[in-house]
Amino acid sequence: MSKNFPEHYEHMRELMGQLGQEIPDTMKAFAQLHKAGGGDGVLSAKVKELIALGIAIAVHCDGCIAFHIHDALAAGASREEIAETIGVAVLMGGGPSVMYGCEALEALEQFMAVSA
Repeated sequence: MSKNFPEHYEHMRELMGQLGQEIPDTMKAFAQLHKAGGGDGVLSAKVKELIALGIAIAVHCDGCIAFHIHDALAAGASREEIAETIGVAVLMGGGPSVMYGCEALEALEQFMAVSA
């Protein structure tokens, strides 16, 4: 059965909130790191989200794929840019990244359907 990535995204957000109740200092620091590393700089936030998506695919993280597909779209990434990012992840990660690249494509389809 395929994963519903928009639902998975929301579920992981809830779990991260719960984790923040358990380890508030760590999660606050993580949020600050995300803000510092993810915003516009020499690289745009969109490019950084695409990089993060490529890494998420290469390290086989479903939750990360959900977050970075969502956030790449929110940052203005196109379907073509996301597809090319999947291609780079496959280049770097081989066969396992093909499988997670398929998951990322499925996530893209689902998030685009929700926002349409």
